[in-house]
Amino acid sequence: MKNIGLFENNSKPMAHKYAEATAKIIIESGGQCCASKELVSTFSSELAEKVKQLPIAEFDKFADIVLSFGGDGTILSAARAFIGKNLPIMGINVGKLGFLAEFSADEIEVSINQLFNGNYRLVDRTAFETEINGQKHYALNDFVFEKTGSSRIITVSAYANGSLIAHYHADGLIVATPTGSTAYSLSCNGPIIVPNTEVMCLTPISPHTMTLRPLVLPDTVELKIVVNSHSGTANFSVDGQENYTIENGTEINIRRSEEKVKLVKPMDNSYYDLLRKKLLWSASAI
Repeated sequence: MKNIGLFENNSKPMAHKYAEATAKIIIESGGQCCASKELVSTFSSELAEKVKQLPIAEFDKFADIVLSFGGDGTILSAARAFIGKNLPIMGINVGKLGFLAEFSADEIEVSINQLFNGNYRLVDRTAFETEINGQKHYALNDFVFEKTGSSRIITVSAYANGSLIAHYHADGLIVATPTGSTAYSLSCNGPIIVPNTEVMCLTPISPHTMTLRPLVLPDTVELKIVVNSHSGTANFSVDGQENYTIENGTEINIRRSEEKVKLVKPMDNSYYDLLRKKLLWSASAI
């Protein structure tokens, strides 16, 4: 994989810095890279001449792999941008936690050498999909239904293959993928789910009754979600990055997508290593 696309978080100046340094390393190592016109414009003029400028939607015409510079949120953006294009995403962590973006920006030269030498592994991650007004939306982490414009709780009714699961009287409901189980769902007391597990998780947000608990379902079911709010509308978010207003009674159908998100992972690092490192499992309290 020596044709590499560079995808950055525009709000992080350090992402531009590391993307430029990486482009230089790639080219000096005999590779080629492409980037958006906006990103290339931040490079030195000498380097910019050696980088192919392409719209993000056309990266798959050139690149074998995409490097994402930012944090986990940047990978979520990249996942939706490249889903269905069979482009693996390698996360270079310029953010904080870096649960998805596992490669350190401070060790980028080592990471590029490992990439060129095939010293990495590819993992497939499940995405969920839905349609709103005829437009398809994908989520690598979660779809979230939340109250808006009022402090009063909303009612989120969830159905699995037509059978009522529950009427959730709460601040909202999270429909999380296994990948997203360590995101918003975890902060709402949802379970941690190993990413290759074929399930989906419904996690209520501040439920009115304590008997409403997170529920894990097989990802072969089709969910139907209907929201009823005192304000007449609710917020529907995709990976916490795309937000839409939905009216009372609107039916949102969610299913596992046939498309997978391919992520590049270090060869010698397992998911359990990641839990211990990022969530401090087994860390000494002394």
